[in-house]
Amino acid sequence: MATGIRKVGEFCWVNILTSQPSEAMEFFATVLGWTFYEMPPFGHGVQVGGRDIGGLFDLNGPGCPPGLPPVIGVTVKVDNADAACEKIRSLGGKAEPAFDIADHGRMAVCHDPNGGAFDIWQPITKPGTDADSSLPGAPSWSESLTTDVARATEFYNKMFGWTAEVKQMPGMEYTVFRHGGIDIAGLMAIPHPDIPPHWGTYFTVKDADEAARVAQELGGKLFVPPMDIPEIGRFCGIMSPQGVRFCAIQYLPRQAAAS
Repeated sequence: MATGIRKVGEFCWVNILTSQPSEAMEFFATVLGWTFYEMPPFGHGVQVGGRDIGGLFDLNGPGCPPGLPPVIGVTVKVDNADAACEKIRSLGGKAEPAFDIADHGRMAVCHDPNGGAFDIWQPITKPGTDADSSLPGAPSWSESLTTDVARATEFYNKMFGWTAEVKQMPGMEYTVFRHGGIDIAGLMAIPHPDIPPHWGTYFTVKDADEAARVAQELGGKLFVPPMDIPEIGRFCGIMSPQGVRFCAIQYLPRQAAAS
């Protein structure tokens, strides 16, 4: 698991987009223990244990392009956002022009060659999260569901210097990306044709079953019921009442101790 300020090539931030920010903050505060602070002019910062992990923004606010769905977006740290955009395009992906976020840093909205969306972040005064990913509520795993595993694997390996290892799991293959000797993300084929390519985020919890129960009591729904991942832990997939999807994962003690 990641600790300290994230390095170039690592996931460093999440952005929660919702048309119901007040209700979303209440939901996530209860389920994941998040706390919030105002982050003018468009949204709120999200913290775990007093450490920044991301931002929560109103889809109806002036900073959001129209038509975006509720989502938790992932962000990868880069040295130079403009150069990264050029490289993404050269590898068959898409990248919008990079732009400044005040004096905090420079970012761009990007897509891999299969259409999976991600952002890139070049820090200036705001380096991104330094929260220990083992903390309850902290993002601890990113996972891409894609239409072409080989193409996506080649793209991300070349783009961010990741290395990939294919693991056999019950009924499927699962690709694990490593960076700097640490497992940082997963990749798998989309299980249903009606699901578009996307990145999802897992957040650490103490009890996955309890997270599922509380989420449902608050009006959320499960798109994956609580289930075990051999040698890793137990997780569930949750959709908030505002339509935001994420996973909650309870790691086995040895996983937490070894990370």
